[in-house]
Amino acid sequence: MYIAIMGHGVVGSGVAEVISKNNSLIVKHNNLDSLEVKHILDLREFPDSPYKDKFTKDFNDIINDEDVKIVVETMGGLNPAYKFVKACLEAGKSVVTSNKELVAAHGYELLKIAGEKNINFLFEASVGGGIPVIRPISRCMAANEITRIAGILNGTTNFILTKMITENMSLEDALKLAQDNGYAEKDPTNDIEGFDACRKICILASLCFGRHVYPDDIPTQGITKITLADVEYAKNYGKVIKLLGTAMRSPDEKVCAEVSPALIDSTGPLANVNDVFNAVLVDGNAVGEVVFYGKGAGKLPTASAVVADVIDCAVSKGTKIGYTWGEAAENNLVSSSEMLTRLYVRGFASDIEKAKENIKDKFAGAEFITRENAPENEIAFITPSDIKRKLIKDIEEIGNFDSQSVIRLF
Repeated sequence: MYIAIMGHGVVGSGVAEVISKNNSLIVKHNNLDSLEVKHILDLREFPDSPYKDKFTKDFNDIINDEDVKIVVETMGGLNPAYKFVKACLEAGKSVVTSNKELVAAHGYELLKIAGEKNINFLFEASVGGGIPVIRPISRCMAANEITRIAGILNGTTNFILTKMITENMSLEDALKLAQDNGYAEKDPTNDIEGFDACRKICILASLCFGRHVYPDDIPTQGITKITLADVEYAKNYGKVIKLLGTAMRSPDEKVCAEVSPALIDSTGPLANVNDVFNAVLVDGNAVGEVVFYGKGAGKLPTASAVVADVIDCAVSKGTKIGYTWGEAAENNLVSSSEMLTRLYVRGFASDIEKAKENIKDKFAGAEFITRENAPENEIAFITPSDIKRKLIKDIEEIGNFDSQSVIRLF
């Protein structure tokens, strides 16, 4: 069976390498006649590549080749990935992608086309990289009603927060180290502002709750406002700060999703997920909590997940085995501001005792927390549980108090 690869960057070249290196094992273990890369689409030149005879700069070489039954998309972004993937599916070719932006933006439409053509659109690598997440959730947990998903979904931000927590490193220095080590791009916006994690939680929420969830509908906050003071207060309260993507069923059966920093219990299953490692916690009503853990990126780990999807497509031989979810609906989502939560609050006061009295008046049962060498006019506290929107309003109305940091508790 022939396949084509669109994009020969880190992941695309890894896919070609895995298929070449493990070809005999893949063919034998999966009872295939053959599995061969016929075309690799890229505008760049690769004169020293072992696959140099397979390169093309013309998408038509792929779309018009009837021998190519499976197309791998590892270009990233939406343009021209969306146009090319849609054309491949409409031509009856199964598509495998690692492109989280594509799946988050157009997953419903592309899955619908694949279903109509009785082919597959698979994207295991789009969320966890090399960590198996999509397939286990959709198949191994098929007997469960999923009630909640929570994930450390971005290795770059997790690396930065780990350095802040364990080495007292400033966010700026930790980001520079992440860039020096190749974990963060020169422009780290997608990571540190939470956009990467947002796309991933959208895919997981769509899969688990049955309707497409778009990134623009998800409140998203990154880690840029986290300080070492917040890290220290969290530690003294028995918590650690992680950037979490979460999605859950609300009491009225709607979906609530968000991406933001969160204080999590230092003994919880996500607390010790450090450095560039990712983890996804899925709560099923039959199995309980299940955690998927590993490195969320990397050339060969991600390529491994892509090739596993390719094998599924090859073995299925024209039978649809993929996933499906419904179209987005306005009444399907509820804002996280309408959900119950507790908040960590840090700020400054011109009159400490007066500010504390005002805080107690606004928040009956507020817990004040301390840290060593804190400025004399600094206050930190934990609110009682209430609707998030109301808590935020009450914080803004505290007299003699200027809030600097507000972080949810998970």
